Amino acid sequence: MTVLCAALTQRLGGLWRWMPIVIYALAFTASLIFYNTAPGPWSLVGALALILGLGLLSIRESSTARETEWLHNTVKALEEGSVKLGEARDAEAIIRAGIAILQNLRVAPHFAVVAYRRGTPMILAARGAFEPFIEQPIVPSDNDSRSVQADHWVAEEVLALLKRPQRKTQLVVNIYGRATQHLGLILLTREDREFEADEKSVVESFARFLGAQLGQVYAIRELRDANDLTLKALGSALERRDDDTGGHTQRVMTLSLRLAARLGWDDERLKAVRWGAYLHDLGKIAVPDSILHKRGPLDANERASMQRHATLGYDMLQDLHFLPAETLDLVRHHHERWDGGGYPSGLRGQDIPDTARLFSIIDVYDALVNARPYKPAWSRERALQELRSQTGSQFDPQFMDAFLRMMSEQDDAKLVR
Repeated sequence: MTVLCAALTQRLGGLWRWMPIVIYALAFTASLIFYNTAPGPWSLVGALALILGLGLLSIRESSTARETEWLHNTVKALEEGSVKLGEARDAEAIIRAGIAILQNLRVAPHFAVVAYRRGTPMILAARGAFEPFIEQPIVPSDNDSRSVQADHWVAEEVLALLKRPQRKTQLVVNIYGRATQHLGLILLTREDREFEADEKSVVESFARFLGAQLGQVYAIRELRDANDLTLKALGSALERRDDDTGGHTQRVMTLSLRLAARLGWDDERLKAVRWGAYLHDLGKIAVPDSILHKRGPLDANERASMQRHATLGYDMLQDLHFLPAETLDLVRHHHERWDGGGYPSGLRGQDIPDTARLFSIIDVYDALVNARPYKPAWSRERALQELRSQTGSQFDPQFMDAFLRMMSEQDDAKLVR
């Protein structure tokens, strides 16, 4: 009966698995007292063997149950965390998801992720005793000029932020990205027992996964930065054919981004506007210098040749698959008019893409306030008055209103200064 009860209560866990052993011991003792007889040696041996055997099995089962529960929680935490990591689109979101995984793993009460921001190590996310130090730069306490990302002093400085009891047991794991690029550290501390091999293995595996995600994001960021610099350099080179003094591309890019930000456009649309500003006159590379630098009005054929630069630029960019559609729209349609009288497609009103409608205001304004081969520079006031008069015919009234307000506020700011 004791063995049968033990088999039935093992799955219940807790104190239940010890109840059959305790009851058997009490029943065995009670039977000796009730019958008032001395137990035989084999009875004692059998009773002790049964108690010890079931006790060892209970201890083993308890240990196995804890391991099974820990493995279950680990798998669940990693499964849920991998989904969040996969959805993260930037380094900060990845690190936040990583901290949530570490918390669900329950390996340690205190932990922190240290990564490098502009070359300086910082605690970017943490739990427990490390939390008050989030966003705190880590610097050598002895003002040594040691290499930031090569030496182990970073971990020592971070651990020293905690009280000694809080960091009695420590685990430091490096985060590496692609090509063994060192991206940061994971630090875990607790007050009691040492970290077991399984716990270290799980944290190290997690660090490799986190490093792969961060490495991919950093690689994409580097590629985007390279694309941005390349497009900027291309735009600056092209403007030299059309603007002897230079600076047109930078001016229209800066002013376009200010207006787009004022309209509440998100980062992706701002990037599309920036790249479009760099490339808007790409097609002029195919326009002869005799037309591009002509001092005086263009005849019908020359005007048609000049107007083809919008579609030529658009066609040239078709093989650059990383360019967003809104950038291509800006290049092709920034000479369209609100009333439908523009080129190359004669689009009208809201049919003109947003980026093109916004940029057309900035492009015309910069052309008016700067000298061209066919005209001197206009004053700022005269240019704004001309733009205002063209609202509803050449320009989007809503975008123009935002532009005029922005320029007015800029004037007010200058007066205050």
